[in-house]
Amino acid sequence: MRLDVSAGLQNMLEEVGSNASEGEIELVSKHHNKGKLPPGPSPLPIVGNILQIDVPFSNYSLMNFTEKYGPVFTVYLGMKPTLVLHGYEALKEALIGQGDKFSGKMQSPLLSKESQGLGTPCDPSFLLACVPCNVISAVIFQHWFDYNDETFIGFMKNFQRIIEILTSPWIQLCSAYPVFYCLPGSHNEYFKILTEIKVFILKEIKRLQKSLNLSNPQDFIDYFLIKIEKEKHNKKLEYSMDNMIATTSDLFHAETETTSSTMKYGLFLLLKHPEVTAKIQEEIARVIGSHRSPGMQDKSHMPYTDAVWHEIQRYIDLIPIPWPRKTTQDVQFRGYHIPKGTSIMTCLMSVLNDNKEFPHPEKFDPSHFLGERGNFKKSDYFMAFSAGKRTCIREGLARMEMFLILTNILQHFTLKPLVNPEDIDTTPVQTGLLSLPPSYELCFIPR
Repeated sequence: MRLDVSAGLQNMLEEVGSNASEGEIELVSKHHNKGKLPPGPSPLPIVGNILQIDVPFSNYSLMNFTEKYGPVFTVYLGMKPTLVLHGYEALKEALIGQGDKFSGKMQSPLLSKESQGLGTPCDPSFLLACVPCNVISAVIFQHWFDYNDETFIGFMKNFQRIIEILTSPWIQLCSAYPVFYCLPGSHNEYFKILTEIKVFILKEIKRLQKSLNLSNPQDFIDYFLIKIEKEKHNKKLEYSMDNMIATTSDLFHAETETTSSTMKYGLFLLLKHPEVTAKIQEEIARVIGSHRSPGMQDKSHMPYTDAVWHEIQRYIDLIPIPWPRKTTQDVQFRGYHIPKGTSIMTCLMSVLNDNKEFPHPEKFDPSHFLGERGNFKKSDYFMAFSAGKRTCIREGLARMEMFLILTNILQHFTLKPLVNPEDIDTTPVQTGLLSLPPSYELCFIPR
């Protein structure tokens, strides 16, 4: 039904239009002519074409305009022009033929006012990478970077590009046949990025050298510099500037990618399972409340949250087959003689998906790590960080980070998917090296 406006009110609006100031008329005129928009029904000042369109807006009311103006025309909803595309050909040409130019998303003024721009859909990848990167930066450099720092952003992008290169089929082929490194390929870009990272790290090291106090080391670099000084007369020098740069780069690389990818996949699983999210938030409210930040002292009192994080790491199987090890000497193993230097590939996925330990391992189920009374249950099969002497050195730090990041997010925000949870497909994107979550967006709604 057309908007019910009394004749008197409509006459008044038309009178307003006829008596509108030159500024108001000029404003509508500017909108109408700006960018050579397609023609359409003439708008009234302030209200535009609202009086000529059925409310709620329907295809039938717009069809009336196509008879006069064709399949592409302009209407004014208030003082803002809106381009109308009507019919298959117009939509195909715009949305498919020039889809990248027609892909922006309008935000409701009401929603914008209510949320102040928060909760807007976003891809969490970069932010989740910045957090662990800054944590390891504090440990190594005793320095936090502003997330808008151009140098820091470039540093982060370099690490993200390294992952893309290392997980590519070409690099995996080169690893199997090193002779291919002589050919052109993405490995050359990899070496270039490593040089840029080295320059960044060396700059930070030189900054710290100026303030180094041998009797009061403050961070990883300080301790390493002191060790270099003590070992400088050692002919079998293991502590050197090159070694420090390489070690620092490795720490940044491992910390940034594995923690951020686990976090990103974890949030994705929580979007799929809102009932799990709700239980975590109940535990947060009961143990922590809303008036203080979570701390590691809370972890032992939050068995469900702990179980969820273990299940996330088990389920996603981030590194199904870690980088190969090798035997350090000849070894007898299960009746076989394994020569020194033999490459060893460990299939962690076979342990994390063992159905004797984890019933229905193909399902995401936090009860895999919960006892009958709801207490946290450890499992020797949990080898997300590998096992033995080559276990990940950052396991302790990573566990702390993931617990604190998750609880802080869910304490302050509700996670909102852009689709129905049942339509979310959590199948990983297999790269050969990593099992990564598909790209997605979500809304962080303030609680």
